[in-house]
Amino acid sequence: MKNTRKEHDFLGELDIPNEMYYGIQTFRAKKNFNITGITLKNENGLIKSLGQVKKAAALANRDCGVLDPKIADAICFACDQVISGKFDDQFVSDLIQGGAGTSVNMNANEVIANIALECLGHEKGAYQYVHPNNHVNCSQSTNDAYPTAVRLALYYKLNRFCTILKRLEDAFALKGKEFEEVLKMGRTQLQDAVPMTLGQEFHGFATTIGEDIQRLREVQSLLLEINMGATAIGTKVNAPEDYPELCVRYLAKETRLPLMLSPDLIEATSDTGAFVLAMGTLKRTAVKVSKICNDLRLLSSGPRTGLNEINLPPCQPGSSIMPGKVNPVIPEVVNQTCFYVIGQDVTVTMAAEAGQLQLNVMEPVIGFALFTSLEYLGNSINTLVDKCVTGITANKEHCANLVMNSIGIVTQLNPILGYETCASIAGEALLSGKNIHEIVVLERKLISQEKWNEIYAMDNLIHPKLIIS
Repeated sequence: MKNTRKEHDFLGELDIPNEMYYGIQTFRAKKNFNITGITLKNENGLIKSLGQVKKAAALANRDCGVLDPKIADAICFACDQVISGKFDDQFVSDLIQGGAGTSVNMNANEVIANIALECLGHEKGAYQYVHPNNHVNCSQSTNDAYPTAVRLALYYKLNRFCTILKRLEDAFALKGKEFEEVLKMGRTQLQDAVPMTLGQEFHGFATTIGEDIQRLREVQSLLLEINMGATAIGTKVNAPEDYPELCVRYLAKETRLPLMLSPDLIEATSDTGAFVLAMGTLKRTAVKVSKICNDLRLLSSGPRTGLNEINLPPCQPGSSIMPGKVNPVIPEVVNQTCFYVIGQDVTVTMAAEAGQLQLNVMEPVIGFALFTSLEYLGNSINTLVDKCVTGITANKEHCANLVMNSIGIVTQLNPILGYETCASIAGEALLSGKNIHEIVVLERKLISQEKWNEIYAMDNLIHPKLIIS
């Protein structure tokens, strides 16, 4: 038995290893686009989506009478095999490529055709029976099949990502509850402000993450509008009259998603606005997560010469020269991942802007940026939850001492003593090193000890009420 089979396209003939289910066009793409080393098999969600798209197309084409039912059944069988993940290793196209995704589309067409051929009792490459273009790609173009598959894959990936974000929200909320009695000093511009609790601070982290989950879910819904049936530019060339609606209906049934056909297929084929919005919203999330990691690093700084309000779980020795040093390596790695995601927003923006006339050929890099950003940020957030947030502890006594020795607590006296008097008290405390209590109660006798106790009671520091006399 020969180890290779001959396949041809209009550029010529090539020997394809017999064990490969992909064909000549994928073989050329593999040689041409050795860019990232990250191939389709690393994004099995996209492979699954391609299988779903091709299956829906085969069923619609069968119903429209342009595809033999026997061939359609074989293609559907092959698509189910692809969807199951059994043939992931046959998807070898680099995710960044020229050709507006044609190599990805043909990789799917060729693998599905060869699986279908074997199902019908033929050898791989016997395309006169099931052809990658004529049958698997029937009534389609890369320009509708590929972006539809990318949208589905992003929808699935956003599901996973939002689940991960929910873990982070819940972890911060639990810490907010745990730390609700830990009095600490709030800070603005890195300077002492007014008292709060560590629980309020962590609850704020939970709230801001929860808001982004809502925004991502809103963006996710935009991905459900697809352009299947648009074919090359949106005019539906080479597609039967009822095919677009049928295809979308079958795809909705296969995916169990409320997919809808775009009302303007010309616009939908060239527009990448949903991807821009998705990446922008993901950038927003990355900015927030990175800011929180900055806060965790500051709050844990020291331990003896920094804020030292919280302790992060030690993960590894922090220095090759300084014994006993432990660094906040988990927030640091999350920061770096966030920087990557923020940068990918620029990539998607420029790629979307680079679209010309009836097509945007830069969709592969848009997909790559979104897929990798969701994967990397999701992994880093899981790491943040598991190796950092859940193990954070508070230095309660130290936090309280910082509050009562702070000049910032003079703000609570504004309604009674007035701003000018409080400013003079703050100035004296700053120059003399005395605390506010000494100056106000013991030396100047501006309020009684009883009034001091009322104003600076724990509950009033955490949930301040106006005291004017």
